[in-house]
Amino acid sequence: MEIVCLDLEGVLVPEIWITFAEVTGIPELKRTTRDEPDYDKLMNYRIGILKEHGLGLKEIQDTIATIDPLLGAKEFLDELRTMTQVIIISDTFTQFAKPLMQKLGWPTIFCNSLEVAPDGEITGFKMRVENSKYTTVKALQSIGYDTIASGDSHNDLGMIQASKAGFLFKSTDQIKADYPELPAYEEYDALLAAIRSVIGC
Repeated sequence: MEIVCLDLEGVLVPEIWITFAEVTGIPELKRTTRDEPDYDKLMNYRIGILKEHGLGLKEIQDTIATIDPLLGAKEFLDELRTMTQVIIISDTFTQFAKPLMQKLGWPTIFCNSLEVAPDGEITGFKMRVENSKYTTVKALQSIGYDTIASGDSHNDLGMIQASKAGFLFKSTDQIKADYPELPAYEEYDALLAAIRSVIGC
């Protein structure tokens, strides 16, 4: 029995932090897991910049409300969910994800949570589990699932490499060059065909 595990940002929706960086004019916030493999380091860096500029959860949520899924993402997800079970495994946060899940037709998502002060300042974050994508894939395997995984960034590599089949999607040239053994796709139709060939439908 297979289950597909997908990354969210960069795969189904635009990168939230890049969009927020463009809206606020703060280029330092464009740094993502494509650039920084250490997620704790990246998030603490982001929280420091938000504090420096007096920005909090509301400002980010206002930006997220304007974000639409990538072109073809919902159709891809709808088709995939007729073939097999799908879970989005993301390092984003529950406070960010809800409006995006609504636009994608309410798929299942496993993500993390922010620590937010009463005034809306983001003071920290709580990861659901350490190394969450890899750990979740291994947990699914422990209850009898063959996982198929796809993502674009450094923090997706663990779940991709640990799965029965794994694919890079809309990744960077550097990551594709560093991991030439991983099939890499740019279009949803190609990724869907690759997944279909694994599950045999």
